[in-house]
Amino acid sequence: MAKKQLKTFLEVLAVFQWAFTILLIGFTVLIGNLYLVVFTSYWPVTVFLLTWLAFDWKTPERGGRRFSCVRRWCLWKQYSDYFPIKLLKTHDLSPNNNYILVCHPHGLLAHGCFGNFCTESTGFSKLFPGITPYPLTLGAFFWLPILRDYVLSTGMCSVSDSSIDFLLTHRGTGNLLVVVAGGLAECKYSLPASTTLYLKNRKGFIRKALQHGVSLVPAYSFGETELYDQHIFTPGGFINSFQKWFQSWIHIYPCAFYGRGFTENSWGLLPYAKPVTIVVGKPLPMPKIENPSQEIVAKYHTLYVDALCKLFNQHKMKFGISESTELVMD
Repeated sequence: MAKKQLKTFLEVLAVFQWAFTILLIGFTVLIGNLYLVVFTSYWPVTVFLLTWLAFDWKTPERGGRRFSCVRRWCLWKQYSDYFPIKLLKTHDLSPNNNYILVCHPHGLLAHGCFGNFCTESTGFSKLFPGITPYPLTLGAFFWLPILRDYVLSTGMCSVSDSSIDFLLTHRGTGNLLVVVAGGLAECKYSLPASTTLYLKNRKGFIRKALQHGVSLVPAYSFGETELYDQHIFTPGGFINSFQKWFQSWIHIYPCAFYGRGFTENSWGLLPYAKPVTIVVGKPLPMPKIENPSQEIVAKYHTLYVDALCKLFNQHKMKFGISESTELVMD
Protein backbone atom coordinates (compact mmCIF):
# COMPACT_ATOMS: atom_id res chain seq x y z
CA MET A 1 0.00 0.00 0.00
CA ALA A 2 2.84 2.38 0.85
CA LYS A 3 4.48 1.77 -2.54
CA LYS A 4 1.19 2.43 -4.32
CA GLN A 5 0.69 5.68 -2.41
CA LEU A 6 4.24 6.78 -3.19
CA LYS A 7 3.71 5.96 -6.87
CA THR A 8 0.49 8.00 -6.92
CA PHE A 9 2.21 10.91 -5.17
CA LEU A 10 5.08 10.94 -7.68
CA GLU A 11 2.69 10.82 -10.63
CA VAL A 12 0.66 13.76 -9.31
CA LEU A 13 3.85 15.69 -8.53
CA ALA A 14 5.21 15.10 -12.05
CA VAL A 15 2.02 16.31 -13.74
CA PHE A 16 1.62 19.28 -11.41
CA GLN A 17 5.17 20.55 -11.84
CA TRP A 18 4.97 20.52 -15.65
CA ALA A 19 1.36 21.60 -16.12
CA PHE A 20 1.94 24.68 -14.00
CA THR A 21 5.59 25.32 -14.81
CA ILE A 22 4.73 28.62 -16.51
CA LEU A 23 2.97 29.87 -13.41
CA LEU A 24 5.47 28.43 -10.95
CA ILE A 25 8.73 29.32 -12.71
CA GLY A 26 7.50 32.34 -14.67
CA PHE A 27 5.86 33.99 -11.66
CA THR A 28 8.89 33.25 -9.47
CA VAL A 29 11.31 34.72 -12.02
CA LEU A 30 9.26 37.90 -12.46
CA ILE A 31 8.61 38.53 -8.77
CA GLY A 32 12.08 37.40 -7.74
CA ASN A 33 13.85 39.78 -10.10
CA LEU A 34 11.54 42.64 -9.19
CA TYR A 35 12.37 42.03 -5.55
CA LEU A 36 16.11 41.94 -6.24
CA VAL A 37 16.00 45.24 -8.12
CA VAL A 38 13.72 47.17 -5.78
CA PHE A 39 14.47 45.85 -2.30
CA THR A 40 18.03 44.48 -2.35
CA SER A 41 21.52 45.28 -3.58
CA TYR A 42 21.62 42.13 -5.73
CA TRP A 43 20.35 43.87 -8.85
CA PRO A 44 23.43 42.64 -10.82
CA VAL A 45 21.81 39.19 -10.77
CA THR A 46 18.88 40.58 -12.75
CA VAL A 47 21.25 42.39 -15.10
CA PHE A 48 23.14 39.14 -15.67
CA LEU A 49 19.91 37.24 -16.45
CA LEU A 50 18.73 39.90 -18.88
CA THR A 51 22.16 39.99 -20.53
CA TRP A 52 22.06 36.23 -20.95
CA LEU A 53 18.53 36.49 -22.35
CA ALA A 54 19.67 39.03 -24.95
CA PHE A 55 22.75 36.96 -25.84
CA ASP A 56 20.73 33.73 -26.13
CA TRP A 57 17.64 35.26 -27.74
CA LYS A 58 17.94 33.46 -31.09
CA THR A 59 18.55 29.96 -29.69
CA PRO A 60 14.86 28.88 -29.84
CA GLU A 61 14.97 29.69 -33.58
CA ARG A 62 18.35 28.04 -34.17
CA GLY A 63 17.68 24.46 -33.20
CA GLY A 64 17.21 24.96 -29.49
CA ARG A 65 19.34 23.45 -26.73
CA ARG A 66 18.12 20.00 -25.73
CA PHE A 67 19.61 17.90 -22.95
CA SER A 68 19.12 14.15 -23.26
CA CYS A 69 19.49 13.77 -19.51
CA VAL A 70 16.46 16.03 -18.97
CA ARG A 71 14.40 14.22 -21.58
CA ARG A 72 15.19 10.94 -19.81
CA TRP A 73 14.34 12.09 -16.28
CA CYS A 74 12.65 9.31 -14.33
CA LEU A 75 10.09 11.94 -13.32
CA TRP A 76 8.71 11.89 -16.87
CA LYS A 77 7.95 8.17 -16.54
CA GLN A 78 5.73 9.07 -13.59
CA TYR A 79 4.19 11.83 -15.70
CA SER A 80 3.21 9.43 -18.49
CA ASP A 81 2.07 6.72 -16.09
CA TYR A 82 -0.39 9.16 -14.47
CA PHE A 83 -2.75 9.08 -17.47
CA PRO A 84 -1.18 6.84 -18.97
CA ILE A 85 0.30 8.35 -22.17
CA LYS A 86 1.29 6.05 -25.02
CA LEU A 87 2.70 6.34 -28.55
CA LEU A 88 1.49 4.08 -31.37
CA LYS A 89 3.55 3.83 -34.56
CA THR A 90 1.85 2.71 -37.77
CA HIS A 91 4.71 3.34 -40.25
CA ASP A 92 8.48 3.69 -40.14
CA LEU A 93 10.15 7.06 -40.65
CA SER A 94 13.44 7.05 -42.56
CA PRO A 95 16.38 8.91 -40.93
CA ASN A 96 17.33 10.00 -44.45
CA ASN A 97 14.40 12.41 -44.65
CA ASN A 98 12.92 15.28 -42.68
CA TYR A 99 9.28 15.45 -41.64
CA ILE A 100 6.65 17.74 -40.19
CA LEU A 101 4.39 15.82 -37.82
CA VAL A 102 1.05 17.54 -37.28
CA CYS A 103 -0.69 16.52 -34.07
CA HIS A 104 -4.42 16.90 -33.36
CA PRO A 105 -6.20 17.95 -31.23
CA HIS A 106 -4.39 20.51 -29.09
CA GLY A 107 -6.49 19.90 -26.00
CA LEU A 108 -6.01 22.36 -23.18
CA LEU A 109 -2.38 21.67 -22.29
CA ALA A 110 -1.29 19.20 -24.99
CA HIS A 111 -0.29 16.57 -22.44
CA GLY A 112 -0.03 13.78 -25.00
CA CYS A 113 2.25 15.79 -27.26
CA PHE A 114 4.53 16.72 -24.38
CA GLY A 115 4.77 13.22 -22.94
CA ASN A 116 5.52 11.59 -26.28
CA PHE A 117 7.76 14.11 -28.02
CA CYS A 118 9.40 16.18 -25.26
CA THR A 119 10.42 13.20 -23.14
CA GLU A 120 11.60 9.64 -23.66
CA SER A 121 9.03 8.25 -21.22
CA THR A 122 7.11 6.46 -23.99
CA GLY A 123 10.18 5.27 -25.89
CA PHE A 124 10.20 7.61 -28.88
CA SER A 125 13.85 6.90 -29.80
CA LYS A 126 13.25 3.15 -29.76
CA LEU A 127 10.12 3.41 -31.89
CA PHE A 128 11.72 5.85 -34.36
CA PRO A 129 15.48 5.18 -34.38
CA GLY A 130 17.57 7.89 -36.01
CA ILE A 131 14.76 10.47 -35.75
CA THR A 132 15.15 13.62 -33.62
CA PRO A 133 11.87 15.25 -32.53
CA TYR A 134 11.61 19.02 -32.32
CA PRO A 135 8.30 20.01 -30.67
CA LEU A 136 7.49 23.56 -31.74
CA THR A 137 5.67 25.97 -29.46
CA LEU A 138 4.84 29.66 -29.01
CA GLY A 139 7.74 32.08 -28.82
CA ALA A 140 6.30 33.50 -25.58
CA PHE A 141 7.63 30.46 -23.72
CA PHE A 142 11.15 31.73 -24.40
CA TRP A 143 10.75 35.29 -23.18
CA LEU A 144 11.73 34.66 -19.56
CA PRO A 145 15.16 33.49 -18.39
CA ILE A 146 15.24 30.19 -16.49
CA LEU A 147 11.78 29.26 -17.80
CA ARG A 148 13.12 29.32 -21.38
CA ASP A 149 16.10 27.18 -20.42
CA TYR A 150 13.83 24.58 -18.83
CA VAL A 151 11.57 24.49 -21.90
CA LEU A 152 14.55 24.35 -24.27
CA SER A 153 16.09 21.44 -22.37
CA THR A 154 13.19 19.18 -23.42
CA GLY A 155 13.93 19.78 -27.10
CA MET A 156 11.31 22.45 -27.76
CA CYS A 157 11.91 25.21 -30.28
CA SER A 158 9.97 28.21 -31.51
CA VAL A 159 7.20 27.62 -34.03
CA SER A 160 8.23 30.72 -36.02
CA ASP A 161 8.93 30.60 -39.75
CA SER A 162 12.64 31.20 -39.25
CA SER A 163 12.84 28.34 -36.75
CA ILE A 164 11.16 25.90 -39.13
CA ASP A 165 13.36 27.03 -42.02
CA PHE A 166 16.51 26.58 -39.92
CA LEU A 167 15.62 23.08 -38.72
CA LEU A 168 14.80 21.91 -42.23
CA THR A 169 17.92 23.35 -43.86
CA HIS A 170 20.71 23.42 -41.24
CA ARG A 171 20.30 20.25 -39.21
CA GLY A 172 20.74 17.59 -41.86
CA THR A 173 18.17 14.79 -42.04
CA GLY A 174 16.26 12.70 -39.56
CA ASN A 175 14.46 15.69 -38.07
CA LEU A 176 10.80 15.51 -37.04
CA LEU A 177 9.21 18.90 -36.46
CA VAL A 178 6.14 18.50 -34.26
CA VAL A 179 3.40 21.13 -34.57
CA VAL A 180 -0.05 21.21 -33.00
CA ALA A 181 -1.89 22.91 -35.83
CA GLY A 182 -5.02 23.92 -33.93
CA GLY A 183 -3.03 25.92 -31.39
CA LEU A 184 -4.60 27.58 -28.39
CA ALA A 185 -7.55 28.66 -30.55
CA GLU A 186 -8.60 25.00 -30.55
CA CYS A 187 -9.12 25.03 -26.78
CA LYS A 188 -12.77 25.96 -27.31
CA TYR A 189 -13.31 22.45 -28.70
CA SER A 190 -11.50 20.70 -25.87
CA LEU A 191 -14.59 19.02 -24.48
CA PRO A 192 -15.13 15.36 -23.60
CA ALA A 193 -16.23 13.36 -26.67
CA SER A 194 -15.43 16.27 -28.99
CA THR A 195 -13.96 15.49 -32.41
CA THR A 196 -13.97 19.04 -33.79
CA LEU A 197 -10.65 20.44 -34.99
CA TYR A 198 -9.68 24.05 -35.70
CA LEU A 199 -8.09 23.21 -39.04
CA LYS A 200 -10.12 24.57 -41.94
CA ASN A 201 -8.05 27.77 -42.21
CA ARG A 202 -4.80 26.45 -40.72
CA LYS A 203 -2.59 26.04 -43.78
CA GLY A 204 0.77 27.43 -42.73
CA PHE A 205 2.22 23.98 -42.11
CA ILE A 206 1.12 22.92 -45.61
CA ARG A 207 2.96 25.86 -47.16
CA LYS A 208 6.13 25.12 -45.18
CA ALA A 209 6.07 21.45 -46.14
CA LEU A 210 5.75 22.43 -49.81
CA GLN A 211 8.50 25.03 -49.64
CA HIS A 212 10.95 22.46 -48.25
CA GLY A 213 9.54 19.37 -49.96
CA VAL A 214 9.18 17.41 -46.73
CA SER A 215 6.51 14.84 -45.93
CA LEU A 216 3.65 15.62 -43.58
CA VAL A 217 2.88 13.05 -40.90
CA PRO A 218 -0.68 13.13 -39.51
CA ALA A 219 -1.06 12.18 -35.86
CA TYR A 220 -4.15 12.01 -33.68
CA SER A 221 -4.11 12.17 -29.88
CA PHE A 222 -6.96 9.92 -28.78
CA GLY A 223 -8.18 10.87 -25.30
CA GLU A 224 -6.68 14.38 -25.27
CA THR A 225 -10.06 16.10 -24.98
CA GLU A 226 -11.12 13.84 -22.09
CA LEU A 227 -8.61 15.26 -19.61
CA TYR A 228 -10.58 18.32 -18.50
CA ASP A 229 -14.13 19.57 -18.27
CA GLN A 230 -14.98 23.07 -19.38
CA HIS A 231 -17.67 25.47 -18.24
CA ILE A 232 -19.65 26.71 -21.23
CA PHE A 233 -20.90 30.24 -20.74
CA THR A 234 -24.30 31.38 -21.98
CA PRO A 235 -24.17 32.20 -25.73
CA GLY A 236 -24.49 35.93 -26.27
CA GLY A 237 -23.62 36.73 -22.66
CA PHE A 238 -20.85 39.12 -21.63
CA ILE A 239 -18.24 36.45 -20.91
CA ASN A 240 -19.04 34.52 -24.08
CA SER A 241 -18.75 37.72 -26.11
CA PHE A 242 -15.44 38.50 -24.41
CA GLN A 243 -14.13 35.03 -25.28
CA LYS A 244 -14.94 35.51 -28.95
CA TRP A 245 -13.45 39.00 -29.02
CA PHE A 246 -10.27 37.82 -27.28
CA GLN A 247 -9.87 34.92 -29.70
CA SER A 248 -10.34 37.12 -32.74
CA TRP A 249 -7.80 39.59 -31.33
CA ILE A 250 -4.87 37.32 -30.39
CA HIS A 251 -6.07 33.88 -31.55
CA ILE A 252 -6.19 32.45 -28.03
CA TYR A 253 -9.45 31.19 -26.58
CA PRO A 254 -9.77 31.92 -22.83
CA CYS A 255 -11.81 29.25 -21.12
CA ALA A 256 -12.83 28.11 -17.65
CA PHE A 257 -11.61 24.53 -17.36
CA TYR A 258 -11.32 22.19 -14.42
CA GLY A 259 -10.30 18.64 -13.64
CA ARG A 260 -9.47 16.74 -10.47
CA GLY A 261 -7.72 17.83 -7.30
CA PHE A 262 -4.87 16.15 -5.47
CA THR A 263 -7.28 13.39 -4.51
CA GLU A 264 -9.32 11.57 -7.13
CA ASN A 265 -12.75 12.67 -5.91
CA SER A 266 -11.94 16.35 -5.44
CA TRP A 267 -12.22 19.26 -7.85
CA GLY A 268 -9.08 20.98 -9.09
CA LEU A 269 -6.87 21.87 -12.04
CA LEU A 270 -5.05 18.57 -12.46
CA PRO A 271 -6.10 16.58 -15.54
CA TYR A 272 -8.25 13.51 -15.09
CA ALA A 273 -6.24 10.30 -15.07
CA LYS A 274 -7.52 9.02 -18.41
CA PRO A 275 -5.47 7.30 -21.13
CA VAL A 276 -4.03 9.33 -23.99
CA THR A 277 -2.58 7.61 -27.06
CA ILE A 278 -1.04 9.44 -30.00
CA VAL A 279 -1.30 7.41 -33.20
CA VAL A 280 1.34 8.43 -35.74
CA GLY A 281 0.15 7.88 -39.30
CA LYS A 282 1.72 7.33 -42.70
CA PRO A 283 3.88 10.15 -44.14
CA LEU A 284 2.20 12.15 -46.90
CA PRO A 285 4.88 13.05 -49.53
CA MET A 286 4.92 16.68 -50.66
CA PRO A 287 6.59 18.12 -53.77
CA LYS A 288 9.08 20.96 -53.34
CA ILE A 289 7.52 24.22 -54.50
CA GLU A 290 9.33 27.30 -53.21
CA ASN A 291 6.43 29.68 -53.83
CA PRO A 292 3.23 27.61 -53.83
CA SER A 293 0.07 29.37 -54.92
CA GLN A 294 -3.04 29.47 -52.76
CA GLU A 295 -4.63 26.90 -55.05
CA ILE A 296 -1.72 24.48 -54.60
CA VAL A 297 -1.75 24.96 -50.83
CA ALA A 298 -5.50 24.35 -50.75
CA LYS A 299 -5.10 21.20 -52.84
CA TYR A 300 -2.55 19.64 -50.48
CA HIS A 301 -4.49 20.83 -47.46
CA THR A 302 -7.42 18.77 -48.74
CA LEU A 303 -5.15 15.77 -49.27
CA TYR A 304 -3.78 16.15 -45.75
CA VAL A 305 -7.25 16.39 -44.19
CA ASP A 306 -8.27 13.24 -46.07
CA ALA A 307 -5.20 11.40 -44.73
CA LEU A 308 -5.96 12.58 -41.19
CA CYS A 309 -9.60 11.49 -41.41
CA LYS A 310 -8.50 8.10 -42.72
CA LEU A 311 -6.13 7.69 -39.78
CA PHE A 312 -8.86 8.68 -37.33
CA ASN A 313 -11.42 6.32 -38.86
CA GLN A 314 -8.98 3.40 -38.88
CA HIS A 315 -8.26 3.64 -35.16
CA LYS A 316 -11.24 5.33 -33.48
CA MET A 317 -13.05 2.16 -32.42
CA LYS A 318 -9.94 0.95 -30.57
CA PHE A 319 -10.35 3.93 -28.28
CA GLY A 320 -14.06 3.69 -27.59
CA ILE A 321 -15.25 6.06 -30.31
CA SER A 322 -18.32 4.90 -32.19
CA GLU A 323 -18.03 3.91 -35.83
CA SER A 324 -20.45 6.67 -36.87
CA THR A 325 -18.35 9.47 -35.32
CA GLU A 326 -16.49 11.61 -37.83
CA LEU A 327 -13.94 14.41 -37.54
CA VAL A 328 -15.39 17.90 -37.93
CA MET A 329 -13.27 20.77 -39.30
CA ASP A 330 -13.90 24.35 -38.28
